[in-house]
This record gives sequence, C-alpha cells and structure tokens, in this order.
Amino acid sequence: MASLTDNDTHRTEIFDSLPYYDNDLEQNPILKEKVERELAREPKPPQTLHPRVPPPIELFKDQPGLAAELARVESHQPLVPLDTIRYQLPAPTSTPGTDEEWQQALKNAQSQLEHQRIRHTNLALLQTYGPNAWRIHNYLLEATAKQAEAALEELKQRTTDVNRERKNSQTRFGNQLTTLENKWTELISSILQIEMANVALDAEVDRLNKKEAELASM
Repeated sequence: MASLTDNDTHRTEIFDSLPYYDNDLEQNPILKEKVERELAREPKPPQTLHPRVPPPIELFKDQPGLAAELARVESHQPLVPLDTIRYQLPAPTSTPGTDEEWQQALKNAQSQLEHQRIRHTNLALLQTYGPNAWRIHNYLLEATAKQAEAALEELKQRTTDVNRERKNSQTRFGNQLTTLENKWTELISSILQIEMANVALDAEVDRLNKKEAELASM
C-alpha cells in the first residue's frame, strides 16, 4: 500500500509494505483466502492511466507516408506490388501506329535506356566503394550493439543492486519490527502479570483488613 505526500517543492511516495519480509499469507492459507475474497469485492481499477505515466508516443505524426506504412504492417496487410509497366517497352497499339503513339514509345525507350545507364553507373560505384562502406557501416553497427549491450548489462546490474538493497533493508527493518513486536508482547505480558499481582495484593489487603477488624471486635 502506498500513499502520496504533496508539498510545494516535491512529491514523495511512502510505501508501508515489506514484500521481501512479510509472509503472513504463505504461513496462513485461511488468511490468504480472506484477502482474496476481500479483493474480489473491491471495485475494478480505473481504466485511465496514472497522472505520472507519460502519454503514448504518436509515431510519424508529421510523415503520413510512414504512418500509413506502419498501419499497413500492424494490420498485416500485404505490400503493394511494384508497378512494372513503367519498365516495359510497349509498342503502339494500332497498326501501323500514329505519330503521337510512336513519340510516346520513343520517349519511354529513352527513359528505359537512361535508367539502365544509371543502374550501370550505380553498380560500378558500388563495386568500387561498396565493400569499404559496408565494412564501416558494419563496424559502426557492432560498436552501437556493444554500447547497447553494455548499457543493458549496467541497467541489469543496477536493477539487481536496487533489489538486493531493498531486500536487505526490508529484512533489516522487518527484524527490527519483529524485535519491537516481541518486546511489546513481553511488556504487555509483564503489565498483565503486574495487574494480576495487584489484584491478588488487593484481595490479600482486603482479607487482612477484614481479619484485623474481626480481631479488633473481639
């Protein structure tokens, strides 16, 4: 159970449970059943998120093309096939064909020829500079992966240290609570014994007073 304390400068969460130390539910199955029945009667938690939880991040808000592609992938829709008509060399549909149709076919053939020339140039550049560029890219990826793995290991170690410190502190506080509870029980027992002794002494005093009064009247 946690409670929040607000002031003008900061906000502090105070937890009053020791999950690493409290084992009453494991030791007492009947108590566990009572807790489960009580939890079943509790109202359902609110659907709204806690105010301290940040709002969800909207990806590609300013890039509708990427947003549409992300929506397609999330909905498991197939990829739109590429338009291959532009890479074909269709002849005029009519025979022998009009000048306008032949001009359009000629422009298409020139575009395809330029496209093939650019492909040849790109392949030549890739053969010349591609291997080293990929080696550098792979080296940077490996360095980034090593940094991410190191950060992950550091985060795991910090998490382990935090959990270990929590367990040690809760065990220490639990032992202190147990010691104080035993001391409180001993004090209550001592008080009860003193009260019983006082009652016995009061009874003895009353008996002696009555006996004294009887002796005085004789």
